[in-house]
Amino acid sequence: MGSTHEIEMRVNGETCRETVSGRMSLADFLRDVLELTGTHLGCEHGVCGACTVLLEGEPVRSCIVLAAQADGHTVTTIEGAGSHDGPLSVVQEEFCAAHALQCGYCTPGMVLAGQALLERNRQPTPADIDEALSGNICRCTGYVQIREAIERAARRHRLEDEQEEVGADDRIGH
Repeated sequence: MGSTHEIEMRVNGETCRETVSGRMSLADFLRDVLELTGTHLGCEHGVCGACTVLLEGEPVRSCIVLAAQADGHTVTTIEGAGSHDGPLSVVQEEFCAAHALQCGYCTPGMVLAGQALLERNRQPTPADIDEALSGNICRCTGYVQIREAIERAARRHRLEDEQEEVGADDRIGH
């Protein structure tokens, strides 16, 4: 009989406490226990990136992370990528606008990888985008629209940042 672990983590802003098998992957925990099925299972070897989630804001392949390893941490799945009351994230909106999906199987992982990139780098180069997506495989789109979606989202973020700076200058009398 395998060991069990009491775990607690924040998933998409909600605290959850569960007892899990020591061998349960984070992907299986998210899908089977929390019923967050937007985390897709592809290769189950950490190669394809379909199961990508954000662990403390960094993309990880949830099929090769144990649920117990996420104990005490914050996890964001595609269900938590936008706001809790419905609107999509900028990256999700730009994936739609750029037609950056076909079958959609890789899309949750691609979106989260793109969001993580833009959180740490608002002005990514094409090489930065390629690096951020390098752990995610798409068999449908050829990546052109996916890269375009992330570039579009980066432009929107930069515009929002500039508008916030102008607004802050106006509030302090500059």
